[in-house]
Amino acid sequence: PVGGNPGMTVGQLRLNCFTHAAAIWGATLSSVVPINIQAAFNPLNCTPTTAVLGSAGPLGVTANSPALQFQGHWYHQALANMEMGVDGDPANDITAQFNSNLGQPNCLPTSGWYYGFDHNEGGLIDLVDVLLHEFGHGLGFSTVTSGSSGAYLNGPPSLPAVWDKFLFDETSGLHWDQMTAGQRAASAINTNNLTWDGTAVKNVAQIYLAHSAELGVTVGPGTFAANAAAFGAPLTLAGVTAPVVLVNDGVGTTTDGCETPFVNAAALEGKLALIDRGICTFAAKAKNAQNAGAVGVILVNNAAGALAPGGADPTISIPVIGISQADGATLKTALGSGPVTGSIRLSSSQVAGVHASGRVRMYAPNPFQSGSSVSHWDVSAVPNLLMEPAINADLSDNLDITRHLFVDIGWLPFTLEAPDSGPVARVALSGRPNPAHGSTSVHFELTSSETLELSLYDVTGRRVRTLARGTFTAGTHDVAWDGRDSSGRRAGPGIY
Repeated sequence: PVGGNPGMTVGQLRLNCFTHAAAIWGATLSSVVPINIQAAFNPLNCTPTTAVLGSAGPLGVTANSPALQFQGHWYHQALANMEMGVDGDPANDITAQFNSNLGQPNCLPTSGWYYGFDHNEGGLIDLVDVLLHEFGHGLGFSTVTSGSSGAYLNGPPSLPAVWDKFLFDETSGLHWDQMTAGQRAASAINTNNLTWDGTAVKNVAQIYLAHSAELGVTVGPGTFAANAAAFGAPLTLAGVTAPVVLVNDGVGTTTDGCETPFVNAAALEGKLALIDRGICTFAAKAKNAQNAGAVGVILVNNAAGALAPGGADPTISIPVIGISQADGATLKTALGSGPVTGSIRLSSSQVAGVHASGRVRMYAPNPFQSGSSVSHWDVSAVPNLLMEPAINADLSDNLDITRHLFVDIGWLPFTLEAPDSGPVARVALSGRPNPAHGSTSVHFELTSSETLELSLYDVTGRRVRTLARGTFTAGTHDVAWDGRDSSGRRAGPGIY
């Protein structure tokens, strides 16, 4: 037994994880038709440093039933069954497989599966998190359109997926179900410009996601986009400002920061260390720089695209960010001409993982990554999201903004709509202060008198407390919340 999982054999521990993850999705989604998942542990692609942890998708798709919300689009079978109210295909709905070789000599040998329910996995891989992620794909978080070629799934007929209705290309201004195959293939590698155009996700993104990381510099454009590492000190709006120094470890690629002591260790005291990706882990590079006296670390990608440094080391107490290869080259060129001061910080205006349009970014690296591109959130989101392409150590049972995407594609009702076909009341709603510690006040404004209920929910959709119920006149209102749930217990920190 481990982490709340009472299993006494590997098989029972695994099965308990499966039922635990299924119960979390089952508490969020509702269907009169049972959702059946065909799952197994099988050997999947693996190396000593990388591994495919799992994969999942629909076993069948359905289109053009009169009961479906969106006609002319393929539905994952489980979602189609829910909307139709009958089982349109008696076979299993979702197929899923997970890597049976994890932890073996040629498959992330220092890792392995963690079977607890408490997400205290340490250096192991949390099976519950991986199950939640893969079940999400099978339930509808993916497209059946080819991202590499842009071709629709051949039925017949050849139709877009429901997913394609909400994929939006910020450059062309078109959704995927409005494009040619060639346009979709180009959109799939339009990094930072492929977004999700769903109302429910857009409404919650600015609340749930944090400010973006950035690197302020005294040269060139003034700021570079960045991603905070999964370890190190949290970034702040004020930031850490110091001169930038390119690391020299004196061995091989001298700028990768893997060998110690650094040749220029004395020059790093009180500075921001600029280090190239490669050879050793991100955490090892950062720890070497910290030991040399650096007050922050800037990691430069060794391939095109953004860099979100993963890993873990609780002893790293300085901020660490990743920047693109192109921005790193610009910074190195500037250093060759004279001193450069940098600031590792949070952006005062940009939200992590959100395009300037307000839409959340989808994963669209160039070149295209089969199995990852298009059907995941972008890695720039902060905090890390369940449906990013790689596992992250800070995940939990929280379905985050993924739950709201399921509202967009039809799994859940959109709760801000009026319950009938009449006009929707105009409501302006905010928390004061927001964020808050302990008690706060919920402020709302009505354009007309309304009978309403004001309730707080957490991001999983669980009602935490009903604050007010009754008829309210037009105008402004403030309702206090003492920070406690309906049973009088102090509510935990989080998003409400």
